[in-house]
Amino acid sequence: MKRCQSLGVVLALAAMLTACGEKEDARKVTAAAAIDPTFITADESLAARLKVGTVGEDEVSEELRVPGSVGLDERRVARIGSSVTGRITKVLAFRGDEVKTGQTLATLNSTELANGQMQFLTAVADVELKTRAVDRAKQLLAADVIGSAELQRRENELFAAQVAMKAARDQLRLMGMSPSAINKVSRTREIDSVASVISTLSGTVIDRQINQGQVVQPADSLYTVADLEHVWIEGEVPEQQAYLVDMGEEVRIELPALPGRRVTGKIIFISSTVNPETRTVQVRTDVLNPDRAIKPDMLANLLIRGMPEKKLVVPVTAVVRESNRDHVFARTGENEFRLVPVTLGQESGKVVVVKDGLKEGDEIVLDGAFHLNNERKRRLLG
Repeated sequence: MKRCQSLGVVLALAAMLTACGEKEDARKVTAAAAIDPTFITADESLAARLKVGTVGEDEVSEELRVPGSVGLDERRVARIGSSVTGRITKVLAFRGDEVKTGQTLATLNSTELANGQMQFLTAVADVELKTRAVDRAKQLLAADVIGSAELQRRENELFAAQVAMKAARDQLRLMGMSPSAINKVSRTREIDSVASVISTLSGTVIDRQINQGQVVQPADSLYTVADLEHVWIEGEVPEQQAYLVDMGEEVRIELPALPGRRVTGKIIFISSTVNPETRTVQVRTDVLNPDRAIKPDMLANLLIRGMPEKKLVVPVTAVVRESNRDHVFARTGENEFRLVPVTLGQESGKVVVVKDGLKEGDEIVLDGAFHLNNERKRRLLG
């Protein structure tokens, strides 16, 4: 009985000593945290969730961020005018309208066109007259009434009339008349002074410079039509970094007006000269825009990948944000870590460049830093 009581006393004392030891360890951790709030000792369960490794170098390509803007693809822009001088009678297309190649945008009444048709009909009548004269001369020559010289003279006159008719026909084509319309004038002998302004490109009307009743001339630009399914995004690269840009390179593009949209383009032009005022080199990318969401004159940022270089890097999972600064957990002992500030560069895939705060060979938490930091803050509060 006494031996049982003695055994109970010993077990009780052992339990008390264990509890006291645990409390002492807790007090030490709390004291250490109070002295250095960046320090934390991970317990076994938390340590098992951490991946610790050394900091090293790797080949990374940092992105060059270049400001730019959206412009029209000048290969897909048509500035459309009238082929003749005249007064606008109808305006059929307006800014923002979608038009097709061959569509009539406006009509006008043209005295110049009427005069051209009159000259053409006069030339047609002259050819018909000269043709009959040649046919009559052939009959007379066969009857030995006239000599061959007279037939040749009339044939020369017919040839001159045919040349004049062809010139008049070509002039009408320059005035915008189609071959079928010219043939109709020749067949009906009726003059039509109404001309059309025809779209030469399928796309969107982005500018209109006419109103009904306005007198226009061939030199005037009346409409601008653009195919907006392709746009150019141009940027200015500092001359010291222009060597990083290659033709055909794929570029990521950020559009502040379209947050979250993934846009890529290919470099199709690199200027051969440097802008002497800005000391930059212009680059141009071709970008698909099927839904027309990218608008001309939008601001943009071109993210151009530079040449690979050896740099000190850490995984993105090693970084925690604290007090508006980036930090990593450096290993100081067995399951002991300290939060240290670092200065980071750009991300490249799953790693980020380290500019300051670490050196090659330092041991840090590569994965699980987020959980470790949460535990550190919890202990500070408790």
